[in-house]
Amino acid sequence: MQPDPQELIESLGLESPLVGFYDPPDVAPFEPVVRPAPGKTTCIFAFYRNWMKGDTLCLTPENFGCRGAGSCLLSVPVRSTEELVAFLVEGEGLRKSRELMRPWVERRRTHQPEFGHVVIGPLRRDQYAHLKAVTFYVNPDQLSALVVGAHYNSGPDSPPPVVAPFGSGCMQLLPDHSDRAVPQAVIGGTDITMRHFLPPDTLAFTVNKPMFRQLCELDVKSFLHKHVWRELKDARELV
Repeated sequence: MQPDPQELIESLGLESPLVGFYDPPDVAPFEPVVRPAPGKTTCIFAFYRNWMKGDTLCLTPENFGCRGAGSCLLSVPVRSTEELVAFLVEGEGLRKSRELMRPWVERRRTHQPEFGHVVIGPLRRDQYAHLKAVTFYVNPDQLSALVVGAHYNSGPDSPPPVVAPFGSGCMQLLPDHSDRAVPQAVIGGTDITMRHFLPPDTLAFTVNKPMFRQLCELDVKSFLHKHVWRELKDARELV
């Protein structure tokens, strides 16, 4: 059963809907569904406004918007390793050399959809079984609170609960542990090629299902119910 995020949403003052990444057998329960224009290169974050108004984006191996999304979210072989390395180094200037970029390309994980498609859009409680990750679109204060919340149950020997990995915006929609019991969160929306689709004060905070449950279960003893969080919110209201 999907945990209830309502108290967390209210405590954070979130106005944007939470966005889920799903690997479902059927797209119909996610209507209204939008798709990239066939044959046209479109960043999936061009659909950010659609997500905010309740639409769900469907991607397939035949229609995935851009090659980055096709590769990392659907495991479509859109470029050879050397072509991708050259594009990221010479084309986009994201590493000093091909030698530094090539190991990252060779080791990156891609998602293999179980049913031949993936969907991205507002949370659907009745589709929780097919949920892979949840993304919060947040301002810096809300991001700070979520980072603190992700560490709430963490000990000194626990796996790092929050990471800020290098990668495309679409790659950051799936934590490395999205299919495991290890709670993990990713600070995303840091890909400068897709940031113009987001408001300038907005970043992404993506969590797998165990971390989503942990955040939804923050109790009255947590910082969200203490003076530190209230004082920060009060200070913003005075600006």
